[in-house]
Amino acid sequence: MELIPAIDLKEGKCVRLRQGRMEDSTVFSDDPVAMAERWVEAGASRLHLVDLDGAFAGSPVNHQAIQAICKAFPELPIQVGGGIRDADTVERYLDDGVRYTIIGTKAVNEPHFINDLCLSFPGHIIVGLDAKDGKVATEGWSKMSHHDVIDMAKHFENDGVAAIIYTDISRDGMMQGASVESTKKLAEAIRIPVIASGGVSTLDDIRALCEVQESGITGAIIGRALYDGAIDLAEATRIAAEYD
Repeated sequence: MELIPAIDLKEGKCVRLRQGRMEDSTVFSDDPVAMAERWVEAGASRLHLVDLDGAFAGSPVNHQAIQAICKAFPELPIQVGGGIRDADTVERYLDDGVRYTIIGTKAVNEPHFINDLCLSFPGHIIVGLDAKDGKVATEGWSKMSHHDVIDMAKHFENDGVAAIIYTDISRDGMMQGASVESTKKLAEAIRIPVIASGGVSTLDDIRALCEVQESGITGAIIGRALYDGAIDLAEATRIAAEYD
């Protein structure tokens, strides 16, 4: 189980949101590169970067901060999401050293877009599916769709995406625990890796996800719990290693 620290970027700063609300954010650092270094030194083998402004604007806003992190850690796999709505943006991020680009809203609204990207950039495309009660949310969680999350994941699997990031938006940033059962259900329904996101708030959440990792859950994104000190990354990494 790969534990992946999240660095959410708003106006060039590291923040955390509660349930995706831009007006309900907490600033944790003015220096994204220093924050990335903190997690790397604690043992992170991958980073999850989100351009929050970009997600709402529909195009990259915090590109400079992301570029700086990639330059500081050229060998580290970095995945980036938020405001990626065209192939040129994907190409620019990959040129900067990003390993995976995460497509969310546009993947749901224009599914053919993912097929095109997977053909152009094989192995570099991840789809982020944010869901509540089994249905997919879009537009920074501001809109609910009628799409079933498992059906959508199967579609993108056939397109050739590298992984699915699954977020239960009812739990994200609320420190209420990971959605183990729904994540496991999704992972069992598809063959590509599933990365859990949202609600991971204690070491017990890490253990619970590790216990079902054979279902196809290969990683877990951790956000607020790291910043609040509820989870120590080095300790969590040691615990995860015990299940491998």
